[in-house]
Amino acid sequence: MSDLMLVRHGETAWSANGKHTGLTDIPLTARGVEEAISLAPFFLDRQPALVLTSPLRRAVATAQLAGLNDGVTDPDLHEWDYGGYEGVTTAEIRKTRPTWSLWTDGVPPGDAAHPGEQAEQVGARADRALARIAEVLREDRGDVVVVAHGHFLRVLTARYLGLPPADGRLFLLRTGTVSLLSTEHELPVIAGWNTKP
Repeated sequence: MSDLMLVRHGETAWSANGKHTGLTDIPLTARGVEEAISLAPFFLDRQPALVLTSPLRRAVATAQLAGLNDGVTDPDLHEWDYGGYEGVTTAEIRKTRPTWSLWTDGVPPGDAAHPGEQAEQVGARADRALARIAEVLREDRGDVVVVAHGHFLRVLTARYLGLPPADGRLFLLRTGTVSLLSTEHELPVIAGWNTKP
């Protein structure tokens, strides 16, 4: 069976500063561009059967800079909608909520553009994407590459492994990295994580 390759987009100004960046559509930094370009060797000898990207430009640009030019945008792959915590750091949130965790406490609603999501809602999007991906992987025509965002990819990994969405907290994911989800004896496994060139 083919593998599922996960690519977290390169650095943005907000990711560099620890700000929760959900639906705000900001570009890569110069370092983020370098990170994306550095991923190209991972894909030189691979012929992915399908490349899916988040519709947000930081993911689309990362795919293109990594040489994945045939990407199809999938709205289910956007980052967690952080609602009222969009653009806010964990340190800032913890000034008023000292024990706050995205994974267990969720986010408050924001404005109309940022209504917010809870872990289960992100998990439902991940499940829909995984169902479509599974069809391609079963055909064994090649790997599937998903270019998306840190928290979303962590939830997707948890769901791939059969874990609850909130168990995505167990998988730290850096910008500009490639991770590999595979199978061993027909069971889902992590075959590589947070790989950089």
